[in-house]
Amino acid sequence: MRPRPPVKGRGIFSGTGLVITALAATAAALLYPLWSYADRQGPVGADVLSAQTVTTPYGPLSTQDRDFITKVRLAGLWELPAGELAEQKGTTAAVRTAGQHLVDGHTSLDAHVRTVATQLGVPLPNEPNDQQKQWLATLGAAKGQDFDRRFAAILRLAHGRVFALVAQVRAGTQNSLVRDLADDANATVLDHIKVLEATGYVDFAALARDLAASPTPVPSPPAVAPSAVVPVVPSAGESYSLPPAAASPPPATVSP
Repeated sequence: MRPRPPVKGRGIFSGTGLVITALAATAAALLYPLWSYADRQGPVGADVLSAQTVTTPYGPLSTQDRDFITKVRLAGLWELPAGELAEQKGTTAAVRTAGQHLVDGHTSLDAHVRTVATQLGVPLPNEPNDQQKQWLATLGAAKGQDFDRRFAAILRLAHGRVFALVAQVRAGTQNSLVRDLADDANATVLDHIKVLEATGYVDFAALARDLAASPTPVPSPPAVAPSAVVPVVPSAGESYSLPPAAASPPPATVSP
């Protein structure tokens, strides 16, 4: 009996077999990266995510929120002493009044940020960063009208940079405590911007150039537990009768 010839179109190399083989290869190609990714990332990815945004009774707390809280604290650590220098060394009433606003505003704002940091468990620095220390040294060495100009220029630039950050945080934070702190910071920073501009020493063209330039990153000083943070308070013996934003100082006349 003769063997039957093979029937065309059957077996793994037939049309149907080729389609099935191609589908199986495609599925393997798609699944392998997922298995590989899971093996590499697994719990590590979850840990990174939880480290960036954490859950609190007041809403999610993001990395940007924590950075904002730290920056509010840092602002008080150097701007309050800068305000005291202006009260002591300013040659015009407008400069001295601006200094008084800085002292009053950051005394209040620092109490607020320390309370928020305690409630959210965010560590805070206890000293200014390197650039802020340099600004204080510059103001401490300046005298006369040179001090007035440097005070207005440095403080107005710093407030202009933080003002944009406050708006960004206020617009996007999901945390109610951070939202309230941003409201307080917004009112305080805007008040300080106004009184600094009212000194008559702000060079707006130079300010615009400096704000447009990318700021040099400056590392923050070591952080401590919220309970170990030292309050920012005015020097003893000073009196501060004018509350923040209660009035605007008269514009100073600057000789060319």
